[in-house]
Amino acid sequence: MPDPHGRTASPERSLRVVQPGPLTTVQDLGRPGWAHLGVPRSGAADQVAHRLANRLVGNPEHVASLEITVGGLVVALECAVAIALTGARGSLRVNGRPREWGTALSLGAGDLVEIGPFESGLRGYLAFSGGVDCPTVLGSRSTDLLSGLGPAPLGEGQELRLGSAWGPPMEGTATQAPARDVVRLVPGPRADWFRASALGRLGSSAYVVEADSNRIAVRLSGPKLNRIDEAQLPSEGLVLGSVQVPPNGQPLVMLADHPVTGGYPVIGVVPAQDLALLAQARPGEPIRFSVVAGAEGATTGRR
Repeated sequence: MPDPHGRTASPERSLRVVQPGPLTTVQDLGRPGWAHLGVPRSGAADQVAHRLANRLVGNPEHVASLEITVGGLVVALECAVAIALTGARGSLRVNGRPREWGTALSLGAGDLVEIGPFESGLRGYLAFSGGVDCPTVLGSRSTDLLSGLGPAPLGEGQELRLGSAWGPPMEGTATQAPARDVVRLVPGPRADWFRASALGRLGSSAYVVEADSNRIAVRLSGPKLNRIDEAQLPSEGLVLGSVQVPPNGQPLVMLADHPVTGGYPVIGVVPAQDLALLAQARPGEPIRFSVVAGAEGATTGRR
């Protein structure tokens, strides 16, 4: 099957899903550029970890990997392949033996790869040399849980095809930059809808990640952000990282599968560089914001 980058999958290269875990999806860098048609960008929630996993196994960064939420994935390899696990930390075993996180592992047909519950972080990224091969939709293999585009989440017994290897895996163990303790926030287009104290409250208070957070948005609870203007806002465009505030005054941060429009005012936008921290935040963990000027926030998210 030709892919959008001109390569052809190898039919004999595949793996079988023994246990899919609570939620495992196929993700690449998403499908930006379709917001005008109502299609979210989607793609890996933690793009830093996704890109790193691909580099470790010798893939270009755009190649599809598996995004594993919470852990619990078990796959049986049906070909020789290099793998690497990045992102959230937890046990990684091959044929029952512990193996190292953040390292390219060269494995053979018949090997069983088991990823236990994550002990830190929420989402892990398992890359395979050649990448996961499945049909593309609008140029991407990503699973979009909001629109339903792309492949369904993995299921028990499912066969996944792999593409031809791009190049040799990297040697050595990857070093991941320390997680940022504070998420930067650039004041947004509707900051003037809130009382003057609202941005200061966001920058001085701890907010807690709620259990109903997902790939669409991280829902937070903490001090209420009070509005000046209680009028209904007409639906308008949303970018990745937008911080919307619904009537209950509790912020929610838009992640990869966010809708492209929304009717709640956006008090600020989290720069794309800081979204990995939010993508890895577990329910019950605190999140702190630092309000910065637009130039300090650098590049904000794409639609």
